[in-house]
Amino acid sequence: MSTTALPPLVEPADELSIDEVRRYSRHLIIPDVGMTGQKRLKNARVLVIGAGGLGSPAMLYLAAAGVGTLGIVDFDEVDESNLQRQVIHGQSDIGKPKAVSAKESIAETNPYVQVVVHQERLDNDNVMGIFEQYDLIVDGTDNFATRYMVNDAAVLLGKPYVWGSIYRFDGQASVFWASAPGGEAPCYRCLYPEPPPPGMVPSCAEGGVLGVLCASIGSIQVNEAIKLLVGIGEPLIGKLMVYDALEMEYRKLSIRKDPDCAVCGANPTVTELIDYESFCGAISDDAAEAAAGSTISVTQLAAMLKERDEGSRDFVLVDVREPNEYEINKIPGSVLIPKGEFTSGEALGTLGQDKPVVLHCKSGVRSAEALAVLKGAGFADAVHVGGGVAAWVNQIDPSQPAY
Repeated sequence: MSTTALPPLVEPADELSIDEVRRYSRHLIIPDVGMTGQKRLKNARVLVIGAGGLGSPAMLYLAAAGVGTLGIVDFDEVDESNLQRQVIHGQSDIGKPKAVSAKESIAETNPYVQVVVHQERLDNDNVMGIFEQYDLIVDGTDNFATRYMVNDAAVLLGKPYVWGSIYRFDGQASVFWASAPGGEAPCYRCLYPEPPPPGMVPSCAEGGVLGVLCASIGSIQVNEAIKLLVGIGEPLIGKLMVYDALEMEYRKLSIRKDPDCAVCGANPTVTELIDYESFCGAISDDAAEAAAGSTISVTQLAAMLKERDEGSRDFVLVDVREPNEYEINKIPGSVLIPKGEFTSGEALGTLGQDKPVVLHCKSGVRSAEALAVLKGAGFADAVHVGGGVAAWVNQIDPSQPAY
């Protein structure tokens, strides 16, 4: 599609105060922004979904840029593991609601910004009502169910949203606005019609993310938001920006509108919000079936390990995480066999059927997938640990670090 500048998304505010003119002077002397562009930013209402890795730099720069009203949707609390990348929070914010912490940081960055806190989980019941209040959405979510919900709500309401995604050293960004002028703009479903199979794509909590990558992608999202609000430049509509931090390489790929798209196509089949958890699936059907009736708690595991130490019970405890995760924390007496070796079948030759097998991972998702492989190979009495090592550290051995 054409990538010419679009009309400004918002009308300019009536005026800037003397203090605001001083604050935004470096914007005002850019001809493409100027006084009128800065007034548009002042009049803009932008919603940021998630005060996490992407939301942190996005909110700080949106606030610094002078966006008049910033909405924050987040129901989580600040954890020490967040501080490696979520720069809007600090040490003294640990345990505080992220939305509240973010609001306080924004007030320090720019007291002229009005912050609206939505301290709740975004879901089908509230997403439409929240989105209606804003001109533009910045999506900093980290799971597929929420991404599809955000996309569908934005399409149904005709709202543009700036999307970003990060994992380890790789990032992506784009602008989705199915009802943009011209009628050729794609939505997220045009790029990803179906979610990946459950368990195939690790989350950042499982696979990690380079902290500074959040700033790289978050700043691109803010750049795109400013262009849309002010009406300058060529927005990333119909384009996917792909960033490789290790190779220091940016690539821009074209995305076409799918005429058969389920939500923005000529004959949409998704005309209202759907069950997104079911659509995306946390785990595969095979894993859910395998885990049914074959899941034990960390309390049960602790009792089993005690019996094993006393010699009254024998079993093999297998950690299916990656080696670098195993170095952070572990359940004593476990052996490491990464999930990939179950998927490939290699683990089946390592494990005998003479002893019961107990599997665990960080949270219980990967171990359920590995359990399905074992059940399919005849390990009928195999079980997995619900909540994984995270639950073990939380409930049994808090002396170990969490991640």
